[in-house]
Amino acid sequence: MTIADQVTGSTIAGTAKPAEAKPRAAAPATSLPAISLPAIGERELRLDLFRGLALWLIFIDHLPPSLLTWFTIRNYGFSDATEIFIFISGYTAAFVYGRAMLESGFLIATARILRRVWQIYVAHVFLFTIFLAEISYVATSFENPLYTEEMGIMDFLKQPDVTIVQALLLRFRPVNMDVLPLYIVLMLALPLILYSMKWKPDVTLALSVVLYAVTWEFDLYFSAYPNGFWAFNPLAWQLLFVFGAWCALGGARRMSRILASPVTMWIAMAYIVAAFCVTLTWYVPQLSHFMPKRLEQWMYPIDKTDLDVLRFTHFLALAALTVRFLPREWPGLKSPWLRPLILCGSHSLEIFCLGVFLAFAGHFILAEVSGGAVMHALISLCGILIMWGVAAVISWYKRVADKSGAKTKNAVGNADLAGGG
Repeated sequence: MTIADQVTGSTIAGTAKPAEAKPRAAAPATSLPAISLPAIGERELRLDLFRGLALWLIFIDHLPPSLLTWFTIRNYGFSDATEIFIFISGYTAAFVYGRAMLESGFLIATARILRRVWQIYVAHVFLFTIFLAEISYVATSFENPLYTEEMGIMDFLKQPDVTIVQALLLRFRPVNMDVLPLYIVLMLALPLILYSMKWKPDVTLALSVVLYAVTWEFDLYFSAYPNGFWAFNPLAWQLLFVFGAWCALGGARRMSRILASPVTMWIAMAYIVAAFCVTLTWYVPQLSHFMPKRLEQWMYPIDKTDLDVLRFTHFLALAALTVRFLPREWPGLKSPWLRPLILCGSHSLEIFCLGVFLAFAGHFILAEVSGGAVMHALISLCGILIMWGVAAVISWYKRVADKSGAKTKNAVGNADLAGGG
């Protein structure tokens, strides 16, 4: 099995077992001639593991800075949990709806994608409502209007009618509510992405790179209300989403030799170490003297809004090493110690919304009760336990109470936030 097989969970043509080859023969071979889909099988636990890890990291990063925040990956390199989320979103969405397009055609697949977009949109509106109520209640009860300003809802209190309309148009968002609008826009573009990949997947990825470059060259962006722009520019972040889709539809398999090369491994390691050394200068000012001025002028600012190329390549380096050293068959994925992460990752839409709510609740407790390291650690641990508990309840419900779940388990098993049930 090659490195790429570990990514896609598939085997190279000619090495599949007879029992695995039979279902593939039943699919219409001419529907998607340019792409290759992995066989339907058991859930890809690595995707759930890292998606769950991203959820936990996002929750901790949304709390006020403390000792525990030093354990999140954003302090040790250029990228953070957002890149993990977007890549897995593109990968799983392409896996699920690429297969739907293969089996049912473009119109049916598009209808299913739009249905999922609507679900994510409703979740965003619901979260927006709860978040506003939570902040308003705390600010009023404790007579502290700074909460409304800090969380970015002051404009709502001044002009609620206009602000609600802008929120429904995804142009107004309080603090920490920028991820779901980004997903909505990317998912709306998914039918076009999949149709283009049906034509030429490599050309589609190249066009994505061109759009990314044009966005940087001409400073393209989505405007926000009342002023400014989206915290995550979809015109730039689409590159990571499309790259994830490209990997799912055969790109990872075609990169097998590159991924398996020792040269790739050492380049990735060197880049990660270099990124770590640069981030050290952010927290230890004395080390900044070792940074060449020309390098600083070229490198900074490392823009998250437009997915700086340094962030993108840092994620690629991490992904390359992960694929190499964490195979799909790794026994640790069955470990009960990783079960909480996998459970949260398998229900990421619900857990993400819960995490945003818990992050502000934790922020409030730290501000009003105690902001010490012990309280911060306790709140972080309690939040993670609540997220795990809710994920376990959802998993139980879907397994026991949802009678239709068994019929669609294989079809939507890996999608969740990006495009599944």
